[in-house]
Amino acid sequence: MCSCANFFDSLIVSVRSSCCGVGWRHSSLFTPLNFAISNGPASSQKQSPKFISAHASASSSDPLLVKAARGEPVNRPPAWMMRQAGRYMAVYRKLAEKYPSFRERSETTDLIVQISLQPWEAFRPDGVIIFSDILTPLPAFGVPFDIEDVRGPVIQSPIRSEEDLKALHPIDLEKLQFVGDSLNILRKEVGEQAAVLGFVGAPWTIATYIVEGGTTRTYTTIKSMCHTAPTLLRSLLSHLTKAIAEYVIYQVESGAHCIQIFDSWGGQLPPHMWEMWSKPYIDEIVRTVKQKCPQTPLVLYINGNGGFLERMKGTGVDVIGLDWTVDMTDGRKRLGSDISIQGNVDPACLFSPLPAITNEIKRVISSAGTKSHILNLGHGVLVGTPEDAVAHFFDVARSFDYDSRVENHATAEEPNMHYYVKLGPITVSPTRIAFTFSGEHYYIYTSLQYCSINQNLAINVTDDNSSPALAGRPLQALPLIFSATKLRHSTAHSPLLFHPVTPDATLSLCPHPSSLQ
Repeated sequence: MCSCANFFDSLIVSVRSSCCGVGWRHSSLFTPLNFAISNGPASSQKQSPKFISAHASASSSDPLLVKAARGEPVNRPPAWMMRQAGRYMAVYRKLAEKYPSFRERSETTDLIVQISLQPWEAFRPDGVIIFSDILTPLPAFGVPFDIEDVRGPVIQSPIRSEEDLKALHPIDLEKLQFVGDSLNILRKEVGEQAAVLGFVGAPWTIATYIVEGGTTRTYTTIKSMCHTAPTLLRSLLSHLTKAIAEYVIYQVESGAHCIQIFDSWGGQLPPHMWEMWSKPYIDEIVRTVKQKCPQTPLVLYINGNGGFLERMKGTGVDVIGLDWTVDMTDGRKRLGSDISIQGNVDPACLFSPLPAITNEIKRVISSAGTKSHILNLGHGVLVGTPEDAVAHFFDVARSFDYDSRVENHATAEEPNMHYYVKLGPITVSPTRIAFTFSGEHYYIYTSLQYCSINQNLAINVTDDNSSPALAGRPLQALPLIFSATKLRHSTAHSPLLFHPVTPDATLSLCPHPSSLQ
């Protein structure tokens, strides 16, 4: 993952018309924000932000994302995207033309706020992440850096000796006041409608830049240091750990609801090496932050983390971010239900037709379960991603309802006449259908007039003219839909029809069509 605040490219607002149906959710209209952004970067203000208590207890007014991160009940998965603010948005590209320096855009309060709010104003995600960079705090503890157009981040004086270590000093948070001021403003603007997210780089990932002198594809210098200069590397990582922990607490006190820790290059280590050279320092950050900010959820993300999931859980964070190469069902099974998960739609999926995006989102949500899931991509938004696709991503997320398991994604391209759900072995008798679904046995007492079984062992319900109650009516409009997990056995007076769901989703049931007449 690239270092720069392109780390989080953003999302746009489109108020879409929604169909009204049973159990369907539809977007609200939002009033414009009243915060005025100046036309140019303002001089750095010397007033400290009005700190928000880091000890506040959990509240029913907490944003949806915070509740999901803590494992509290929610009615749908909250959604945001990594690289949520950035180059895929036309409004950002226009601003970048006026302010071509990335350091200026990410270190000037007015510009940080303006860019951070671009996706909020455009798409209304459930999380608004500050536009910044994992390298932003480096000068505050003695490591200056530049960002070049071709090479990216460049550190002119990498740390590779005991003498080099002497340049480091405790973090000076006054040099990061633009971060605190920006979070404070964002918290006021967003209120409790969405979570304000801060972020940091993990010590190992930050160390790769400091030791290698910038980005690298091989990590040979720092990896060899694990064996040739382990004491030196541990000293560097310990210094970074203390500085990053203080920086996390500063962000929370400035207004961040939640903090994500990016160990972007942790995945470049073999799992046993990550356990030695990255995990202990993340553990220490989590312990320090939890002592002072016990209610603040912490998210840990590693790019390429399929071999690390159980080890990541051992850090004590509240949420594990899955990249798109991890199967969500497998990830949930390995991590268990006592920790929240985030992710993990493939970013490239957003270049697909909207119905395909809808299906992938539904698959991920269904695989994650109805608790403790934050919908996100498995990596950052890719440059060139269509803004309509990003808008659709959030429309689908908002339309989901755990209680009814019915989604309103308002896409005209999707059919509404024939639907089926693949099941296990099916036995048919004149009065009932018996089948196995997810290891459970179900019996459906029904009039077979409304059901047929195809060669794929799926029950196929059609909008059939032979049924006056169904004739000419889309199946989505049938009322009183409830979950099959709540009704294992139907009665002769309440036979089943099947609502459109993904093949691995919980079945939905509704009354016999005759009850609609």
